[in-house]
Amino acid sequence: MVSPRVYQAMSQNVVGHLDPFFFQVADEVRSLLGYAFSTENQFNLAISGTGSSGMEAAVANFAEPGRKFALLTNGFFGDRIGEIARRQGAEVVRLAKDWGQPYDPQEAREFIRREQPHMVGFVQAETSTGMFNQAKPICEAAHEAGALVIADCVTSLGGMPVLVDENGIDIAYSCTQKGLGCPPGLAPITVSPRALERLKSRKAPMQAWYLDLQLIDSFYIGHKYHHTASATLFYALREGLAIVAEEGRENRWERHRRHQRAFVAGIEAMGLAMHVADPADRLWTLNTPRVPESVDDARVRQYLLEKRDIEIAGGFGPLAGKVFRIGLMGYGSTGENVLLILGALEEALRAQGWNPAGDARAAAERALG
Repeated sequence: MVSPRVYQAMSQNVVGHLDPFFFQVADEVRSLLGYAFSTENQFNLAISGTGSSGMEAAVANFAEPGRKFALLTNGFFGDRIGEIARRQGAEVVRLAKDWGQPYDPQEAREFIRREQPHMVGFVQAETSTGMFNQAKPICEAAHEAGALVIADCVTSLGGMPVLVDENGIDIAYSCTQKGLGCPPGLAPITVSPRALERLKSRKAPMQAWYLDLQLIDSFYIGHKYHHTASATLFYALREGLAIVAEEGRENRWERHRRHQRAFVAGIEAMGLAMHVADPADRLWTLNTPRVPESVDDARVRQYLLEKRDIEIAGGFGPLAGKVFRIGLMGYGSTGENVLLILGALEEALRAQGWNPAGDARAAAERALG
């Protein structure tokens, strides 16, 4: 959901991509991104493109032909990082888990120490499964091996502790339409001084032009024309980030945690199970309750859209037809929305002949306090 304040910010007059006011907004975005990512990095910017452009920029700028890229994957977007690295000519080695299964920290450490990679990539918040992967064990082992770490924070930024500096993440990217409560179209990214030094000394030529981070940075810092950025999307992002700063990171994380726990309490009261078994491994922004046997998930989603004007997503890959993917993030993470979706989901399941075991609303209300 997009915040009304963001909609209002987008109504400002459009200025050119070389206008002084545009660069003023871009500078404010750079500073506010540092706060949102919990980093002192100075290299913070928003790429013109969706979160996938952030992923491709992160991998294309740091993966090099013939050099080892260690991938830890337990979902769709982890696999996509590996595919982008492969297309860059990197030697991709994998530690793969079933979708929604966590990495054992010691196993992750041993994998990285054994492979001695040039780069390590993983997804902190795996949107395909609802899994939150712990960054610190991965980053510690990677740095011991002299590697840099790329983290996908598309579904964690603005809703969960990304903690770039504390975890030791070297390159983190995200999107604007999830935890930040903005429309899609920009990809925030932050790069550590260590990673920036590696980038500047890169021997293999950068194959991408549009996503060349040094060229993009020269646009925002040196005001050298690179591409036509959307002032409207930057207005939106600045406002979304200002809202994060006003609420405070910790308060915002707690809001998401509280509403996610209330949602899960309602789901479990109904008799449904969460796909990610351990509560400590679950995202607070994206929930994946399992589809009951004998229930057609597509018909549930169609009912919600047509009867209640609510859109939820289904699973894909090995989770197709097995989980619902239900977002409660950013402006949309409210107690009212928790109760709304639980009631609507129960109604849709009853329409297929499935009866809940208990009172979801009462359980969620108790959890909300």
